[in-house]
Parts: sequence; structure tokens; C-alpha cells
Amino acid sequence: MSNKVPEMIFRNRVRGEGVGGRNPWRWVDIPSDEVFSGKNIVVFALSAAITPRASNAHLPDYDAKYEELKSLGVDEVYCMSVTAPFTMSQWAKNIGIENVKMLPDTQGDFTRGIGMLITKGGREMTWRYSAHIVDGEIKKLFAEPGMMNDCPDDPFECSDVDTMIAYLKES
Repeated sequence: MSNKVPEMIFRNRVRGEGVGGRNPWRWVDIPSDEVFSGKNIVVFALSAAITPRASNAHLPDYDAKYEELKSLGVDEVYCMSVTAPFTMSQWAKNIGIENVKMLPDTQGDFTRGIGMLITKGGREMTWRYSAHIVDGEIKKLFAEPGMMNDCPDDPFECSDVDTMIAYLKES
């Protein structure tokens, strides 16, 4: 794993101002340096959107403790997955996420670049982790144990928000 985040472009889908009252979706390219340069960021990643653990604990817990993370000096909190942008944005909307920003890694370039990409059932996925990133440098990575391709388990022991908060309080 490199300590620097990969230089890349995240492609995201956002609602735009539509003509005649419509709200069409449009593509937005977000350079990684726009996300990370000069900022104190927390990223947490999950294997797939809309899974029970991600929907009931991982994402909602980070959203619920967003202000506490901000009080510890964090500029922004991002949820990442090798998932389609529309899927991530609609999932967040449907479960009531208000603070955490969704950052789809559609092609897995970021995830591959930091060594957290696995294959499960023939599909590339993100291994569950959380990371503290300061000015584009990964200061701490909490990777769940047992990372391997086609892992039958989906551990959730150290990428949770409480582990990140405890680490930030100590650093």
C-alpha cells in the first residue's frame, strides 16, 4: 500500500437544475486532489451498497457521528465502494443519509491503488476499511481482518466509526 492516495478522477452522478421543472442527472468529474489535497478526510469503504450491514450500521453510524468527527478536526467524511454512482446516491437518499458524502469508485481505481480491491464471485469489490487521510497521505488504515479473494466472511471489527473516533482522539 502506498501512503499517497492515487491521482485519479471520480465520476459521480448528481441531480442538476432541469429545464421545465425536471431534474435530470448529470455527470460530474471530481479529481482526487480536489477531495484530498490540503484536507483532513475520513474515508470508509464497504464491499457493496444496500447490504444489511452497510445499510443498518456502517453508513448510518458514520452519518450519526459526523459532527463528532468534525469536532476532531475532520473536514469531510466519504463513503466509498466499487459501485455505480446512481446506486450509491439513491441508496444514501433512501436510508436518510444527511452528512456523509458518497464517493463511488466505479472502476476500482482508487481501491486498487491503495491495495484494498478483492474479487468475490468474479466481481471486483472493495474490502471493508476506514482510513484517515491528511493532505492526500494515508495516515491510518483500518482494514478488516482476513482480506482475500472470495472470502466467505464480511468482517466488521475495526472499520467502524467508534474505532476511527478513538484513533482521532489519540492522535
